[in-house]
This record gives sequence, structure tokens and C-alpha cells, in this order.
Amino acid sequence: MRVVTVSSLYPGPGVPLAGLFIRERVRHVAALVALRVVAPVPWSPLDPLLRLVRPGFRPQRAVDGPGETPPVARPRRLSPPGVLKGLETALYARSLLPHLARLRRAFPFELLDAHFTWPDGAAVRRLAAALGVPYTVTLRGTEVGHVRDPARREELAATWRDAAAVIAVSRSLAELALAHGCDPAGVHVIPNGIDDGRFRPLPRAACRRALGLEEEARVLLTVGGLVPRKGVQHVIETLPALAEAVPGLRYVVVGGGSAEGDHRAALERRVRALGLEGRVRFEGPQPPERLPLYYGAADLFVLASANEGWANAIAESLACGTPAVVTDVGGNREQVDRPGLGIVVPPGDGEALGRALAAGLRRRWDRAAIAAHGGRRTWRTVAAEVVAAFEAALARPRAAAAAG
Repeated sequence: MRVVTVSSLYPGPGVPLAGLFIRERVRHVAALVALRVVAPVPWSPLDPLLRLVRPGFRPQRAVDGPGETPPVARPRRLSPPGVLKGLETALYARSLLPHLARLRRAFPFELLDAHFTWPDGAAVRRLAAALGVPYTVTLRGTEVGHVRDPARREELAATWRDAAAVIAVSRSLAELALAHGCDPAGVHVIPNGIDDGRFRPLPRAACRRALGLEEEARVLLTVGGLVPRKGVQHVIETLPALAEAVPGLRYVVVGGGSAEGDHRAALERRVRALGLEGRVRFEGPQPPERLPLYYGAADLFVLASANEGWANAIAESLACGTPAVVTDVGGNREQVDRPGLGIVVPPGDGEALGRALAAGLRRRWDRAAIAAHGGRRTWRTVAAEVVAAFEAALARPRAAAAAG
């Protein structure tokens, strides 16, 4: 089997922490099938001008990273700003078609594999029709917001219906595709995995020493982007009352800005307004190899998000033996699916969140049992399931997609 994975969020030069979960799945799948990666870089002639007023807008980055396994190509794709966004997927497909046609002559691929439905999956739908090959698309969570947009809803639904296989990282995302007319026979729920060689229990005292945290502190941890959707602001609002009941309370936040924005400055202002400067630490983005130190140092992981697909940080926390307080969105309840792993609260309910954090910090958790449960689903398991979905996709009779 020969597969080409298409993803605009694949990590590489200039964006080393983007889409790490995509790279992990791809690397493990590439151990089982012949695979190439195409990671298009969005670009427009107006980018240099826009960077004059928005310095962080589409930072220039190297086109290719040498020596990557599997091989990665990073062709530019035309991505217009502002009012021309309605042309995004058509221009994406047109930009990539010559590259994929050349690649197919050297590497006669049988299947295109897209990650996220918009814009990658919708563009791959057009490319698959032009090249006469089937495609798969993986739903990872942004679809929940995109499908609410009337201008995009039908394109997303058509992308799911025409796919040879739809892979959803949670049951809730599979249900979203089914609700928009996707054939149940082609839907596969394949959650992400963890690197069991990296995410495992570590001695708490050693982790705290390495991070400069007091041994007697009570530590809450969030790992995620500093955007409103991730809910760090909701956790911060619980801290004044929580600190009165929990001596030595600390809240550590790991993460930075993303394509959704960067709200660190607003969060820091709120911390100062609440007089919490000594209790909250913003650590910024951290490389994957340092994350186990944070999970190992924490008493409780918390993710108060408004929307998720499959939050890898929850899986990593559990694999390290750290219980989790999470909101009941996306695949969160599918991960914290029993009381011994953590507490699930309604999204947007600050009082319930505060009560859960207080209860979670008081409770004596069986961290060894949490780690044993959390470490079961590895990327090797995920890769085997993905390849089975690819095989099923190639075996399915498909009518020619009518992608405009």
C-alpha cells in the first residue's frame, strides 16, 4: 500500500511543536505501509505587507526539512487573507495538484490521507477527484466549529460523504459526520495514542525539584494552547476561593499561542487583578521530552475546555499517573470514563469546576492504577487500526466524487 498524507499542521522547521499528534501517527503508520507526507505551507503575495502590522503572521520558514522519516515535502499553497477566504480550498487544491501529479509518477500512491476536514480534507476531496484516487479524512475537533458556519457546512458534509473512510478521534466526532449523511460503513473511531516510552510515572519530588516547585505545594496543571477555547481563564477564576481552602496552591500552565490566537497577556492581566502572581506560573510552550516532568509534578491535571476532539494532554497525564478534571466536551469523557481516573464537569460551570478541583486535591488517588490504564493505548496500536481503515477504504467500491 502506498499512501500520501496531506496536512498543513505537520511540524517542521519554524513550527516544531505544531501537530505533533499527526506526526506521531504518521511515523507509526509509515512503519507498516509506504508513505510520503505533503505539508503545504500557506502563502500569499500580501504576507510581507501583513507582517508589517502583524509581526507574527505566517512567519517565513524553510520549505523542506532534510532527512525526515517518512519523507516530507512542503510546497507552498496559495491562501488568500480576508474576504477571499471562500476560495481557500479551491486554491489549496489548485496549488497542490502539480506537485501531487509529479509525486505520483515517482511514487504511485493509491490513497490520499487528510488530517482535519477544513481546509485540508476539503482540498484533498478535490485533489482525489482530479487524480482518480480515493481519500480518507481524519476529524480532530475543529470540525465542531466549522460545521456551524453556513458557508462551510455543505463542503464539510460533502467531504465526509465522498471519503472512502472517515476516521474520527472520538465518538462525538463520528456522530457529527453521521449526522451529516456519512455512510456508517465508512466511519472508524480511532483515538490518538501516547508514546509509552516517554509518558510514564516519574518520582514527584524529583520532578518538582527539576521545575523549581516546592515539595509541599498542591499543584494544578494545564497543558494546552493559550486560547479561550482551552479554558485557562475559567481555572484562574476558581483560584481565589480554592486558595483559601488549599494551602500552598500553585497553578502551572504549559503552552503558548496557536493559529487560534495568543491570550497570554490577557490571562496575565487577570492573574494580577486577582492578586495571584505568586500562585500562577506560565511556562510557555515546552518540548515533548519535558512534559512528563510537569505531569509528574502535578497533583491534578485540569482542562476546562469548551471544545475538544481528543485532547492528547489528558491521555499523557493519565499515562503519567496524574488524575484529571475535565469538561464534558468532545472525547474528554471517553478518556476520563471512570471515577478512578478523575472528575468530569459541565463546560462553562465555574462553580462545578471549583468544587471538582477542591475535591480532586483532597482525594487520595491510586496513581499506579491511573498510569496502568492510561498507558494502554500506544501509537503502535493506533497505527494498526489506521492501516486497517486504509485497507477497508481501498476495498470499498466508490462512485466517482463530484468535487467542484
